Amino acid sequence: MAVMSPDVNTPATVASPGAPSPVGSLVNLRDLGGWTGSDGRAVRTGMLFRSADFRPLTDDDAPAYQALGVRTVYDFRSAGERESAPDPTFDGASNVGLDVLADSSMAVPANLAEFFSDPALVAKAGEQLSGGKAVEAITSTYRDLVTLPSARASYRQFFAGLASGANPSLFHCTAGKDRTGWAAAAFLTLLGVSHDDVLTDYLLTNERLVPSLQPIFDKFAAAGGDPAVLLPVFGVREEFLAASFDEVGNVHGSIEQYFADGLGINADTQATLRATFLA
Repeated sequence: MAVMSPDVNTPATVASPGAPSPVGSLVNLRDLGGWTGSDGRAVRTGMLFRSADFRPLTDDDAPAYQALGVRTVYDFRSAGERESAPDPTFDGASNVGLDVLADSSMAVPANLAEFFSDPALVAKAGEQLSGGKAVEAITSTYRDLVTLPSARASYRQFFAGLASGANPSLFHCTAGKDRTGWAAAAFLTLLGVSHDDVLTDYLLTNERLVPSLQPIFDKFAAAGGDPAVLLPVFGVREEFLAASFDEVGNVHGSIEQYFADGLGINADTQATLRATFLA
């Protein structure tokens, strides 16, 4: 899908923090603007968007996406995910591939494409997901998002790009909830957004994405699987995000030190991010 980009000098706005997606077929897309950050300043709207991948985007909804004015798309998916479902190209916008979980062979988020494409296959692996195993695996992945070398390298390039690159920007993975969820949470926390608001943004995936996936739950049940097993796979939980923040605290002590020591984003660049994205 190659289409013309809109005038990037007219950024999109949202009615309130966490407002519903302005692109009907991309239900888990949202603007990260509007939340209150450092010194009472608001996170700018129309500057940074989080999303799932673009597979559901319809031709009819392409103009609504164009209206966001996105100039850079950061794709956190694996090479295999990107190959099986490439991002569309938009004139005037660049795509940056960042394989966050390249160093992890067992991460559930990096294998979500299998769940989307053929839930029947997953039913055969129900034993691997039941009995709390899925929750345990995903919680472990959230700790990896903080310390895994590929995650650090990817998020370093992402945040450095936001500080010096072409905005508005959008970042996504497959479902837009784990690799994307941590990036959003870390970004908002660095900007001084309260933990309660960060958590609110994170948990919106349960309201936006999960209901849209009912056909997958139905197919999974028809194949003999227990749909409840898929809830932690397709949804998010407070304990998942808590694992990432716990890892930050244990390894780095603070979000600022995570950016500085873990990602190589020094204090000056952190200040640039705040100046760029806070009104």
